[in-house]
Amino acid sequence: MENQSQVTEFIFLGLTQNPAAQKILFIVFLLLYLATVVGNLFIVVVISSSPSLFASPMYFFLVILSFLDACFSSVIVPKVIVDSLYEKKIISFEGCMTQVFAEHFFAAAEMIVLTVMAYDRYVAICKPLHYVTIMSRKLCFFLTGLAWAGGFLHSVIQMSFILPLPFCGPNVINHFMCDLNPLLELACTNTHNLGFMVITNSGLICTLIFSLLLISYGIILYTLRTYSTEARRKALSTCTSHITVVVMLFVPCIFEYARPPITFSFDKMVEILYTILTSFLNPFIYTFRNMEVKNAMRQFCVTKPFFIKK
Repeated sequence: MENQSQVTEFIFLGLTQNPAAQKILFIVFLLLYLATVVGNLFIVVVISSSPSLFASPMYFFLVILSFLDACFSSVIVPKVIVDSLYEKKIISFEGCMTQVFAEHFFAAAEMIVLTVMAYDRYVAICKPLHYVTIMSRKLCFFLTGLAWAGGFLHSVIQMSFILPLPFCGPNVINHFMCDLNPLLELACTNTHNLGFMVITNSGLICTLIFSLLLISYGIILYTLRTYSTEARRKALSTCTSHITVVVMLFVPCIFEYARPPITFSFDKMVEILYTILTSFLNPFIYTFRNMEVKNAMRQFCVTKPFFIKK
């Protein structure tokens, strides 16, 4: 067997083969995608236009997170929307590899940003007198660059596993997107060792970061015992939003990548949770419980309307 790919395209089975159900999915995913992009970019614009909020490290990182959510959703959902219109769902080999790279790039960067946001809350609550000194603007930019660099490095490592593999057929992926485990199943070679590398590079890292985040939030909650009732309520509101997003992103990722490359029937539902629904829900999670962001939105809509009065 030649050590090169003979497959030039892959075929997705998608979420369903029922034409009527596909039409419903087209409408549902189109609405979800529009709401995701508009909601996340609206947060980016509102916070960026508010000097008081944008100067705060917490909201600075929220802007980065919202931008990553919009990008992450755009890597996957538009293809799912288009595929729901066709019986045969095709993606080129190059397009598939690009989707894998972009998906893991934005997902890894988002996980790092969530970790940074947890560190920001830890410093704010556990070391309040040193918060301004520690969370300087210079450190915020450095941590943002670290998130982008970490996401890029993670994706490069993942692609170094996938690109050398020979794909000689079959080329049917029982999924709605390209990902590591479905591709490993199609490779015309023994991928046992590569499956272990994927678990190490994705699953164990996700598990380790998730465990550290839970420990950090445990320390934060323990420290809040000494705060006043009002301060405790405000801090708990912010921490609850962070914990909700962390659980929604990390738990499905751990389930997908911290196990051998075996496909389960409910894998697609798990993928929908962290690739589509999490990005859609993040704007609601961070705004509905945050009075400062809601006030900034009201002020933005009043001072910068979408039409010019004569």
